[in-house]
Amino acid sequence: MAALMLQGTGSDVGKSVLVAGLCRAFANRGLSVRPFKPQNMSNNAAVTLDGGEIGRAQATQAIACRVEPSVDMNPVLLKPQGDRTSQLIVRGQVRGTLAAARWREGRAGLLVDVLDSFERLSASCDLVVVEGAGSPAEINLRDGDIANMGFARAADVPVILVGDIDRGGVIASLVGTRAVIDPADAAMIHGFLINKFRGDPALFDDGYRAIEARSGWRGYGVVPWLADAGRLPSEDAVILERPSASAARRVTVACPITPRIANFDDLDPLRLEPGVSLVMIPPGTAIPDVDMIILAGSKATIPDLAFVRAQGWDIDIRAHHRRGKPVLGLCGGYQMLGRSIADPHGIEGPASTVDGLGLLDIDTILTATKTLERVEGIAGGARFAGYEMHMGETHGTGLAQPVGHRADGSPEGAISADGLIAGSYVHGLLALAEQRAVWLARIGVDAVGPDHGASVDAALDAIAATLERHLDLDAMLALAQRAGHDATNG
Repeated sequence: MAALMLQGTGSDVGKSVLVAGLCRAFANRGLSVRPFKPQNMSNNAAVTLDGGEIGRAQATQAIACRVEPSVDMNPVLLKPQGDRTSQLIVRGQVRGTLAAARWREGRAGLLVDVLDSFERLSASCDLVVVEGAGSPAEINLRDGDIANMGFARAADVPVILVGDIDRGGVIASLVGTRAVIDPADAAMIHGFLINKFRGDPALFDDGYRAIEARSGWRGYGVVPWLADAGRLPSEDAVILERPSASAARRVTVACPITPRIANFDDLDPLRLEPGVSLVMIPPGTAIPDVDMIILAGSKATIPDLAFVRAQGWDIDIRAHHRRGKPVLGLCGGYQMLGRSIADPHGIEGPASTVDGLGLLDIDTILTATKTLERVEGIAGGARFAGYEMHMGETHGTGLAQPVGHRADGSPEGAISADGLIAGSYVHGLLALAEQRAVWLARIGVDAVGPDHGASVDAALDAIAATLERHLDLDAMLALAQRAGHDATNG
């Protein structure tokens, strides 16, 4: 077994991108590589061929390895639902809803599932590249940990610590992590790397040597700012806070940010279009007069619909419709556009039925069974390919006028009589350039960007090439060979 784990000094230091880049770099060297993340927390997820659910980052990392995603790549996934509860996904399937207070008690029992998945994955390849979560320096969460050192020590996998220099304080972050963690945990860390460096790396030589001297760890390199990382799907909501370029763009598409927004990477293909400005609307801001509004998915549709109303966005959406401009709802956003949403089993809270926005003649009943499947078909004369991931069944006369049809001939989604309001359960609806062109033609702009998958693949190659130049990958690969053979640095 050969395995290597990247842990970070904090969240959003770039672990997911680095793991994806390493997977592609080692795959380019002819190795059979697999990604692994013991525990993830995200509402951006992907569907595997066998109908399981894993974090979006691990699906992207599987693409980097040029293999199909597997539930073993992310055996434990937490999907926050709000009110301090999360849906617990174990090996791709829903195991229940978990309160935050119970998570610390119950997570240790999931280590068996994590190690089983890791063992199966390891047996199927030459190398496993593992991604931690958050930081091992969060020592208040160490007891029962399965995401960082709890896993690394149980599986005997050597660790490299990632520091983000762009946010400042990287020396203190790395050396401080060494100071606060348990000596046995520190023994699993064999070195560090610096991520997101802007400018001449030689300017950091003194700092690099200071980290080596104060931590006792060797450095594996300094990674420059990776512009191509912005072309990869994101699963962290922090990206929603970043502005989208709008200079010289012909049309504007707006998407309101709800508290439980999910699978917002559905919007990423729009960022490939030079004529489109994608604007994320934060709470407290009215939806301006734009060319199109997209309602994204939601982990809890009824609470998010209440939030839409509390923000006055329902009024903005209706005004947009009266101006003769289109609205597209995806998954939870599709459900919101209907006449009603019923939750008889109390899946999202107390059992209730609420009015939808009333813009599509459909009604949705939330169900305990989750639909997880990949789908493809034709809509507007163009191909689409994506996946479904929802808990709900939708009925109504509006389905008589579908957005399109799946490969099996069944109808997909609904579109209003005036053609302005449309909804679909398909995540990834806009990923193929030819399908994206159908929707952008409605607002008078041509789609000239590539298929999203091709863009992601090119970005992975570019990132891998950068890592080959700036990291000591030979030494990292040699370190990975120590997995399972007393991987401590003692």
